[in-house]
Amino acid sequence: MKYEILYPEAFPIIKFNLERGERIKAESDAMISMSSTIELKGKMDGGLLQGLARKFLAGESFFFQELIATRGKGEVILGHYLPGGIIDVALNGDYNLIVQKDGYLASTSDIQVGTKLQNLSKGLLSGEGFFVLKLSGRGTAFLSSYGVIHPINLENGEEVLIDNGHLVAWPDYMSYSIEEAASGWFSSITSGEGFVCRFRGPGTVLIQTRNPQSFEEWIKGIAKMDRS
Repeated sequence: MKYEILYPEAFPIIKFNLERGERIKAESDAMISMSSTIELKGKMDGGLLQGLARKFLAGESFFFQELIATRGKGEVILGHYLPGGIIDVALNGDYNLIVQKDGYLASTSDIQVGTKLQNLSKGLLSGEGFFVLKLSGRGTAFLSSYGVIHPINLENGEEVLIDNGHLVAWPDYMSYSIEEAASGWFSSITSGEGFVCRFRGPGTVLIQTRNPQSFEEWIKGIAKMDRS
């Protein structure tokens, strides 16, 4: 399967060139255009329970799109609704990739998209909720973000603190903890950061350069000003 991420720094899209019989799956409403040789289906990946878990526990779509080159080779263009980046991640089956809400855009058909339960403290304080997405299998996943996606590569034992709202994805073998951003509750709150995630290497954490929650709060503030 051949693909290309176009306009990577501003409002990117993915262009797939599928040979006859090849297929990809994507988040609901991701398709922008497709050749007449492509068949589009709604698919409940992983069965009813997995679909319910994605919808009501992780806040994702119940159904996926499945795009299949049934009538010959063709082109598919996918995109996402946020002004941000798209990155491709190759999975070899040796580990699972943990993805924050709204981070999954598409994947090759052999990638399974499930949910993972976080413990109580991480669910309450991470900003991601108790359930996050878990991608497993061998293939390529395509992740989307608000802002550009930036990798932070950590050596063995190296640590980094990341603002919760900027997380996109990380491998499940990396250990991390939730803690106050500054020394003491007062400094953490007044700094505007609250809680952060401390990741320990080795591994790569993908972050987004903008915080969608902060943007949402800004929009709400503008709306309140307009009504007053």
